Amino acid sequence: MGQRAVLNSQRCNLISIKVSEVRQEYWIAMHTDLIERYGGAVPRYTSYPTAPQFHDGIGADQYAAWLHTLPDRETISLYLHVPFCARMCWYCGCHTKIVNRPEPIHAYAETLIREIALTAAATQSPRVSHVHWGGGTPTILSPADFEAVMSEIRHHFEIQDSAELAVEIDPRTLTPEMSESLARSGVNRVSLGIQDFDPVVQKAINRVQTFRQTRAVAERLRELGIQGLNLDLMYGLPHQGLAAVLSTIDQAVALKPDRISLFGYAHVPWMKSHQKMIDEAALPAGVERWQHAEAAAERLSAHGFRRIGFDHFARPGDPLTVALEAGRLRRNFQGYTDDEAQTLLGFGASSIGSLPQGYVQNSPSIRQWRRDVEDGKFPIVKGCELAPEDDLRRNLISRLICDMGVDLTTYQSRHGAPSDGFADELRRLQPLADDGLVSLDGPRIQVTDNGRPFVRNVCAVFDTYLENGNGRHSRAV
Repeated sequence: MGQRAVLNSQRCNLISIKVSEVRQEYWIAMHTDLIERYGGAVPRYTSYPTAPQFHDGIGADQYAAWLHTLPDRETISLYLHVPFCARMCWYCGCHTKIVNRPEPIHAYAETLIREIALTAAATQSPRVSHVHWGGGTPTILSPADFEAVMSEIRHHFEIQDSAELAVEIDPRTLTPEMSESLARSGVNRVSLGIQDFDPVVQKAINRVQTFRQTRAVAERLRELGIQGLNLDLMYGLPHQGLAAVLSTIDQAVALKPDRISLFGYAHVPWMKSHQKMIDEAALPAGVERWQHAEAAAERLSAHGFRRIGFDHFARPGDPLTVALEAGRLRRNFQGYTDDEAQTLLGFGASSIGSLPQGYVQNSPSIRQWRRDVEDGKFPIVKGCELAPEDDLRRNLISRLICDMGVDLTTYQSRHGAPSDGFADELRRLQPLADDGLVSLDGPRIQVTDNGRPFVRNVCAVFDTYLENGNGRHSRAV
């Protein structure tokens, strides 16, 4: 190549770099503006009405009445909450406490068994399609206690052959004995908490966990026949940079998971005091969080994952992907799910149940929860009964956040609402349409690709409680 050709090539490269820099500056400016307008606090919409609307007017008697109305052999789901961990992760937003002695954990398992029997006695031989253990760290139970609780479930409920039995796991504390117990109990899906593999980030969130350690757990569980593997990752963590996020994505994919959850860290120190241990100055803010989330989503797509809603990803052919394509995807307190059961019974301190009539929540106090169960009383401390308007908006918001679109006429006719019943909401959606986050075609609302991260803002337009300023929530992005 001659000198002139070399100079021309260098000039073209410089122009290309300058164009790229200008595009990047424009991209940042545009999305900084969007985040300033739409990146505020909005609910996650794992329920509607959302948890801040739960009140103490719903208690044990109401829950008992709702249970008694369940049809004979109704298909239901179960959620069991174990509020214990061996150590506290500073980012955690769950109901949990640190316990390093076996006695309170064993006592908790015994109370779970009593609560299962108490609840089953108020139902008519329901069939179970999903069982989900959450926490905390469910695998902090001893193998014997875990199997005893699972045995009690099978004694009182008919678990369908196709049922999903899922357990959330902290790979740092899972023992070989507990792994074998999970397999013996029929567990067929596990969720491994990771968050981030960068050592600097791990130290800042008090969760040091190596890739080798996580890989060993995944391989051990697969050898035992547990094939369903979910991985939980997080963006928006302290000292987290784009390179670290993408490196974590690549390492996570190397574990060959079926599903990956990518949650935005919710910094709510007014609710979770241990989050005060996180240096707020080290948290990525605004457009940087956005860049991390979108870059991670693009990398997962490049690895062959399908985007599910706004914070889940799944392989083609996975039940979540199949449910999405069939319009059967749902969202509950554990995130996106293919579970079609209309009733979710919660067990354990702080657990939330969902029934056709409304929501109920157990006492978050382990002592109060245990006292109520031992007295033969449902340990419900609050809940929310659905009015017809709530049911309409719950269904509408569910389809929006799952399908990224909705035709309002479907809900107007199904619930007997007037044809202009959402005129105000459509007016309030117009600014989002002007910003390219949604497209509006009469009563048809479609969230755009740019609007997907802001789908909670779209849902919030239909949230009549949010208009009243009730409740504090996490950031939209």
